[in-house]
Amino acid sequence: MQQIEELLHRALRFEWLTPEEGVFLLENAATAELMYVGNRMRQHHVPGNLVTWIIDRNSNTTNVCIANCKFCNFYRRPGHAESYVTTMEEYKQKIEETFALGGEQLLLQGGHHPELGLSFYTTLFRQLKERYPTLKLHALGPPEVAHISKLEGMRHYDVLKALLDAGLDSLPGAGAEILSDRVRRLISKGKCGGQEWLDVMRAAHQLRLTTSATMMFGHIETNLERMEHFAALRQVQSEKPADAKGFLAFIPWPFQDEDTILKKLKRARNAVTGDEYVRMIALSRIMLPNIVNIQASWLTVGKPVAQVCLHAGANDFGSIMIEENVVSAAGARFRFTAGGIQHAIREAGFEPRLRNQQYEFRELPDGMLQQELDRAAMLVD
Repeated sequence: MQQIEELLHRALRFEWLTPEEGVFLLENAATAELMYVGNRMRQHHVPGNLVTWIIDRNSNTTNVCIANCKFCNFYRRPGHAESYVTTMEEYKQKIEETFALGGEQLLLQGGHHPELGLSFYTTLFRQLKERYPTLKLHALGPPEVAHISKLEGMRHYDVLKALLDAGLDSLPGAGAEILSDRVRRLISKGKCGGQEWLDVMRAAHQLRLTTSATMMFGHIETNLERMEHFAALRQVQSEKPADAKGFLAFIPWPFQDEDTILKKLKRARNAVTGDEYVRMIALSRIMLPNIVNIQASWLTVGKPVAQVCLHAGANDFGSIMIEENVVSAAGARFRFTAGGIQHAIREAGFEPRLRNQQYEFRELPDGMLQQELDRAAMLVD
């Protein structure tokens, strides 16, 4: 079809396609066509045969939350018997185990606790950095920053500046879901709106904080709302200061529905196929020409689909996730070891490289390097 060909040629010139044009490609282009263009654009941004991965741990400050998201099984209301705030002794155990496994980063998030304000987080970050100076804190996210800002009556910029001064290294793209207020009112009414999410990221970029962006799709959103989500992200990325990294990566994943309120109310279920996920990875490249790294979410789609994504525009396989509680609580069951994630990347035809949150290469830790040498020797034998 001529229109498809014209749109894909424009994408290869890194032009911004409109949301409506993105919908047309999603609904009409062949998967192979989208994969080809996604891969070509990936090679422009990240040339060569390397696929990156990271060792980190997803831990939670607290499971107390008043946002009442209908897709979340993790949170507990204030006063619930199963509610908790993680203690310093628990952090000590988690961090030292992470270091022992070769990790250097804690992806630290939690709920919208009504009593935990800015001083709680700045004190926590300082204590963690005093005990573990080399620890990287990839922490919180726009909804938590917006929540703290409301509790304190402060600007996003000032909250982020205080967190940065206390030890925050980078800001995850958590809580984006779909950046449409129609969708957000129905699935996560207690969280910040789409515009506020974007405004927090604008403030983070002004502070030169590296951020990432996400999308959780396959629930009640329309195809147009998916594409409008892309358009909003690339607009914010285009506004960042020239010396800021801005959104260094984009990670889309399908809605996980197990035991969620959305599924129980029969409003949504996880019906995203492997083919649809691959198409969305390719469209992430096509619609986000100013974001360098695209990550395939093996945690939610599994190894085989994630491997195909490496040929459709993705250049990153994410983390082995020593610990992950939120998405797993809604049904994500896939797991990788350090050896397993590297094997999966090689099996797909690529060379794995360990990275940090800034997408800088790291050397494999000594013990892990020996394991890789032993594995290579076994393959030769």
